Amino acid sequence: MPDTNMMSTVRARVSEAEWQARLDCAAVYRLLAHFNQIDLIGNHITLRVPGDNNRILINPYGWMYEEITASSLVTIDLEGNELLNPHGRELGVNYAGYVIHSAIHSVRHDIACVIHTHTRAGMAVSSLECGFLPMTQTAIGCLPVTYHDYEGPAVDLDERARLIADLGTANYMVLRNHGLLVCGETAATAFRNIYRFEAACQAQVDAMAATGSKITLINDDIVERSVARRRQVAARGRSDDLHWPAMLRLLDRRDPSWRD
Repeated sequence: MPDTNMMSTVRARVSEAEWQARLDCAAVYRLLAHFNQIDLIGNHITLRVPGDNNRILINPYGWMYEEITASSLVTIDLEGNELLNPHGRELGVNYAGYVIHSAIHSVRHDIACVIHTHTRAGMAVSSLECGFLPMTQTAIGCLPVTYHDYEGPAVDLDERARLIADLGTANYMVLRNHGLLVCGETAATAFRNIYRFEAACQAQVDAMAATGSKITLINDDIVERSVARRRQVAARGRSDDLHWPAMLRLLDRRDPSWRD
């Protein structure tokens, strides 16, 4: 069991900026649990500690997403050292999570949050030869999408260079035969990205199950114009400012313990 005494002191031991990051990160974990984007105790969400490119927050390996609280998160550096673990020796972090997320955080200083999932729809699309299809308005919102070929469980540090190269500057990636990965400038943006990516994958799987290959794709010119327009809208301000407070209200109605 976690050391409740240690967890009760976390807020006093971190800066206000890190505590806010812990709240945001815990909220994303709880939201993915609510929307059933979970794999029991597997998968991981990381959020950069504000003002420090070498420190990230990650879940304790052994807790389900619905159990995560702000004080339960573990602070690690990009070398994998545990800087603040409120669970003592009882729980550590998922090594594969460290490998994948540390790689991205080490070079993508433009983003703060990385989310990786193993959902049924995400795994299905990741295994399709055609990959992710621009067949819906929601799918267009995920473009550009990049791909990383499966190399086995992510425990080989050498894979990080290839993962980084394949992701490039994109915020949406299909991990072939594995799952989905998204990045975001904030926790709110990353949540919105994975929600959109998952919804688009579910729509694709449903359509292919119903019709086989008889799917109507959106014209390339319309896709290009739509992507360009979304970029213009994004430059004027993020819709996260509207949807994120609504998501936090949802969590508070269900179970406000994520704030502990």
